[in-house]
Amino acid sequence: MLYAATRATLKTEFGGGQIKDEMFGTAVEDVNYRGYQKHQQAKHAPAPLTMAEEELQMIKQNEVNAHIHIDSRAQTLQGIAFPVSEEAQNGLARFQSKQCNYVQLSLDLENEVVNLEKTDNISIGNLAAQVPTESARYHLFRFQHTHEGDYTESIVFVYSMPGYKCSIKERMLYSSCKSPLIDYLTHQGLEITKKLEIDDPKELTEDYMYDEVHPKVNVAKQAFAKPKGPAGRGPKRLTKQKE
Repeated sequence: MLYAATRATLKTEFGGGQIKDEMFGTAVEDVNYRGYQKHQQAKHAPAPLTMAEEELQMIKQNEVNAHIHIDSRAQTLQGIAFPVSEEAQNGLARFQSKQCNYVQLSLDLENEVVNLEKTDNISIGNLAAQVPTESARYHLFRFQHTHEGDYTESIVFVYSMPGYKCSIKERMLYSSCKSPLIDYLTHQGLEITKKLEIDDPKELTEDYMYDEVHPKVNVAKQAFAKPKGPAGRGPKRLTKQKE
């Protein structure tokens, strides 16, 4: 503790401007010539990053290198638009014509294409079972339900990402491709009622879906109104001020 506390004082007495570098060591190997070489390498090495920081760095690098692979994808302000495969287009057409009520889409990270994983007719109770727990996916589900006594169908887009079980590249690309894909679906005539993001399939219950599609409106408290004065007082009188 005393050595650490007096280090700055010693540097000042010696002349701080004369000191080019500092080293810290707990063994001889830390302060010999080889240790000094490792010290120099560590100074110029990239700083350790968290997974979130690495993901942000990759996104920035992709923005700088947006000219790469321009034939297979388009860089937009919202993200990266992968082309939709013919099989996926056919699956979306079946969904739009109500031949099925569920479509699952995936990204081919190597070929940079949106692929079709499956189409099916399922109930809301079986929706959670369709969501993979080891990889990200996009889902379209036609939520058939009754609202205020009327039968209603709502198209819900679900982006499922099982946390850090996926690689940084997979998380980054699924996140970047989401908005352009939603724009593509909208241009194809699909009216998406609600967009959801989940990391646990257990969230997709019927009650959760209903509350998201029909959020409860909080009744605002009425503003306090100044009570009216007693009746029969007549108009206010102007009091003449004395000069």
